Amino acid sequence: MKKSISTLLLLAAMSSSAVVFTTSCSDKDPITENPTGSFELKRDDFKGEIRSGEHVTLESGVYKLTGQLVVRDGGKLTIKPGVIVEATTFVAGQEIRYIAVAQGGQIFVEGTKDKPVVMTSTAKVPQSWGGLVLCGKAPTNRAAAGQTASSEVAELAYGGSVLNDNSGSVRYLQILYSGYSYNNEKEFNGLSMFGVGSGTTIEYVQVHEGSDDGFEWFGGTVNTKYLVSTSNEDDQFDWTEGWNGSNENWYGKEGLGRGNRGIEADNNGDNHTATPVSSPTIKNLTLIGLADSFNGTEQQGIKLRVGTAGILENVVLSNWKVGLDVQHDATLAHIGTDKLKVSKVKFDNVDQKVAGVSEANLSKFYSEDNTATGAGAGTATPEWAKGWTVGL
Repeated sequence: MKKSISTLLLLAAMSSSAVVFTTSCSDKDPITENPTGSFELKRDDFKGEIRSGEHVTLESGVYKLTGQLVVRDGGKLTIKPGVIVEATTFVAGQEIRYIAVAQGGQIFVEGTKDKPVVMTSTAKVPQSWGGLVLCGKAPTNRAAAGQTASSEVAELAYGGSVLNDNSGSVRYLQILYSGYSYNNEKEFNGLSMFGVGSGTTIEYVQVHEGSDDGFEWFGGTVNTKYLVSTSNEDDQFDWTEGWNGSNENWYGKEGLGRGNRGIEADNNGDNHTATPVSSPTIKNLTLIGLADSFNGTEQQGIKLRVGTAGILENVVLSNWKVGLDVQHDATLAHIGTDKLKVSKVKFDNVDQKVAGVSEANLSKFYSEDNTATGAGAGTATPEWAKGWTVGL
C-alpha cells in the first residue's frame, strides 16, 4: 500500500463544524497547497469535491454522506480502519449520495480484517445510495483507442491507454445497501470500475444487499482478489467493454429471495468483436444461486455473451437452473482457441450443466472435477472471508 502526504485532521471534539484541510510535508511543518477552495470536512455533512493537491483523511468514527463526494484529478481520500461512511436518507430534489473517484484521483481504503471500513446507509435496504465508483485511464472498447467515454453514473470520463493506471488501494471494505436506480439504463452498482488500471489494488471487498450488480467492470485492466458478493438483486459479478484482469478467490451467493446471474459477462453489446476484447482470468470461484426458490428466467451461474472471452479455473456452481450458458457467435468463436474455457468445474444441484454450446465443442469449452474447491471451501464460506464480512 502506497503512502501519501499526511493531512492535518482537527476532530474538534467530534463536532460537525467545518474543518478546513491543508496538506503538509510533515506533521510539524504544515503548508497550505490549495488555500482557495479547500475541502471542508463536516462529520455530519460529508460531501463535495476533493481537488488537486488536497488529501482528506477520515480518521475514526462515523461520517454522514449527505450528497455526492467526488475525488477529482490530483485529489486523495484516505479512510482509516473501522471508519463508517453512512449515507443519509435522501428525498426528492436532493443529491444522490455516492462516492466517486475521477481520473487522476485516488482513494485509499485502509481497512483491516478486525476493523473493516464500512460504506452503508441509514436505511438498511437495497437501493438506499449510489455506492463507490472508480474511473481510471485504462482502455475500454466503448471509446476509440486512447479516447475516453462517460460513465453511466456520476458522468465522469474514463478510459484511455494507461494500462497500469493507479486509482489507489481498496482493502477490507464492506459496501452495503447500494444500487440507486435513475432508470432501467442508469443504475448504480455496489463497486463500479470504469477503465480502472492494474496499478489499483482491489482486495477483500464485499458488496451486500444492493439493488443492482455487486461488482461491475467497464473495461480496464484492474486485478482483484478476495471478493464477496452476497444478496445483490441483479448479478453478483458483471463485466463488459473489454475488461482484462487477473483475479483470484471470488465468492458469490444470492439471497433475499431474488437475484439473477452469478456472473453476467459481456464484451460489447453494440459491437461484439470490439477491441480490446473482454478476457479476464478467474481462479477459485464459487457461485451459489437460489435453486427452486426463484422462478426468474436468468438463473444461470455464468452467462457468457456478446463476444466475451475468459479463462475460469476451479469453479463451484450450486443451485442454478443452468450452470454455464454461452450466447452469440462472437462468443462461441473463442471456444477452441484457448481464449474461452472453464476448467475444473463442480456442479451441485444444477438442472442443466451447459447451454448454447454444440456437442462437438463441449470438451473444448469446459471440464468437470468433483474435487473443485472454488473460492476455498466449496459452497461453504471460505476461511479468507470470515471475520470481516456480514450476512454469511
